[in-house]
Amino acid sequence: MLVFAASDKGGTGRSVTSANLAYQRALAGDDVCYVDFDFGSPTAAAVFDVPGELGIDQGGLHTYLEAGTVEPARVDIWAHTLHPVLRNRPNGSGRLVLLPGDASGGEFATDQDTLRRCVDLLLRLNSEFDVIIVDLSAGRSYAMDMVLEATAQPELRGVQARWLVFHRWTRQHVLAASGLVFGEHGILNGAAAGLHDKEALRRSIRFVRAAVPDPESALWSQVSPAQSVWMQRCDDYLRHLASDRKIGDSVVLGTIPLEPVLQWREQLITEEDVLSTQIANKETLEALEQLARKLTDDTHWEVS
Repeated sequence: MLVFAASDKGGTGRSVTSANLAYQRALAGDDVCYVDFDFGSPTAAAVFDVPGELGIDQGGLHTYLEAGTVEPARVDIWAHTLHPVLRNRPNGSGRLVLLPGDASGGEFATDQDTLRRCVDLLLRLNSEFDVIIVDLSAGRSYAMDMVLEATAQPELRGVQARWLVFHRWTRQHVLAASGLVFGEHGILNGAAAGLHDKEALRRSIRFVRAAVPDPESALWSQVSPAQSVWMQRCDDYLRHLASDRKIGDSVVLGTIPLEPVLQWREQLITEEDVLSTQIANKETLEALEQLARKLTDDTHWEVS
């Protein structure tokens, strides 16, 4: 299964949430590959605490796509992470592999050779892994255009592909996420025109709300009555706005609550963070676990 992680704006929690989903699926026994197609900022390694926090010096995905190297570099996360919890691979867990970008990379226009290499890579990964999460650059990027065209090729049409569109719980982010999918130059009406069946592509898209404050949670128990009322009004307004913009609750796969740990340091959330050190909230871990289950559960991807 291919899972494309997209967002219209930076700072949506796309990469850190996607990395946590990869971790959770691996814990569940899936063989998982995380592909860092965020060409402008290939920093997925930092979330997994492996070498190459800003991409690797050579042999990454940029080199593979642009120069046609035989195979891009791979990092076995369980074996190379510096994270004290991940270094002890849990029994029953699947493989967890990162394909990093190049430190000197950036957005680049693609041609037919690049497209062919992308198709070949996705085909090989799909035959080897249960779940492949492809982290795309923010916005209507070259990376997004490339994978839209790649998944429309005959070789990949039979491969299951799902899209996660990430946004924060603010007016600007709701508008941006809706525009990315439904706008005049969005996924459905722009790059997908003539390539994909529009309705089938729409059914493969779900939204993820990240950093969502719960006005009723203990985190906000000390705010003034006026602030509490204002927050509730904002939450109600955003729910109506999301519904009007066609990204309401029926097409939301999951909601990640506002989490201090993720605000201060984009990292994986483990059980130890909740139970032992108690630096992370239980609700955040549960939300990530639930989202990871829904990611591969067909009942949550039926017609909406």
